[in-house]
Amino acid sequence: MSDERAIWGIHMEWDVAANPQSSKDIAIGWEELGDLSAIPPSRDAFKAGFVKAFPNEKPGAVPVKAGVLYRFAKEMLKGDVIVYPSRMDRFVNIGFVAGDYTYLPGVDANYPHRRRVDWKVHLPRAQFSQPALYELGSAITLFRVSENAEEFLAALSGTPVEAADVDAVSAVEIAVQADESVEDFVIKCLKNNLSAEQFEQFCAELLRSMGYHARVTRHSGDGGVDIIAHKDELGFEGPIIRAQCKQTLSTIGGPAVQQLLGAIQSNEHALFITLGDYSTDAVRIERGKSNLRLIGRTDLVQLIFNNYERFEARFKTLLPLKRSYTPSALQADSLKSAD
Repeated sequence: MSDERAIWGIHMEWDVAANPQSSKDIAIGWEELGDLSAIPPSRDAFKAGFVKAFPNEKPGAVPVKAGVLYRFAKEMLKGDVIVYPSRMDRFVNIGFVAGDYTYLPGVDANYPHRRRVDWKVHLPRAQFSQPALYELGSAITLFRVSENAEEFLAALSGTPVEAADVDAVSAVEIAVQADESVEDFVIKCLKNNLSAEQFEQFCAELLRSMGYHARVTRHSGDGGVDIIAHKDELGFEGPIIRAQCKQTLSTIGGPAVQQLLGAIQSNEHALFITLGDYSTDAVRIERGKSNLRLIGRTDLVQLIFNNYERFEARFKTLLPLKRSYTPSALQADSLKSAD
């Protein structure tokens, strides 16, 4: 199903106390700009007007907010489709833009920029696929709907798609994207928010949360050993683990791994921890050494997740995380295959 009309998504707070189905308007704020009809129909003119009305606004936010006002007043046309996810009743309202831009401060001084709208359908959020709901979750007040346009047009025509069918396909992608996003956050935090010494202390805390006694060594000619860990409190019980911590996103090669191996005794174990990954040579060395373990970004993040609850509060402050739930990629893939 295709349709040349623009499809707009909009977020509104002005009708929180009202029933969205009974409202005949869509409205946005920024009343300080006055009548938008008086601004020349160009994005530059709207940006200039916005800066004049809000001189203290951050420069990076000006094009976004001025763009919302420009689209509402100049780009939106009668007959365009409007999609409004209401926070009040958790319904998705879909209809048509029924009027031109009007400036009506007498209706609500805080939301004077208005357009008439003809609502056609009001459906529970659960009837839409997760990708469609994610698109409606845009942080921008007014935005073009593109990725899931067909789904909203189908709902408008009275033939909504089966959300479960779409979700079965998309759940795997959502789960993978969520995992990747969280992993990126953790790695960026460990890279940018911690000093080199704090990173070593953090890695030692990770080992302690796993049941080891770990201490950070003084920087010296020790072959790159940053942490010494052992199972017993006094350090007499083997094997001793000597760990090197690299707060880098670069790929660790074979020579660096060989240097660490040269710093351990035959009855000791070597552990390499990095925010990046390892070269083929480094991985080949690990496979040939039963007393060597290489921890890269993905393994490091997973170990942090598995042991985070046992971290001391001061280390949780360095890396603030909270438990949340996303679809399981494995189970989602099973559901997709079952269909």
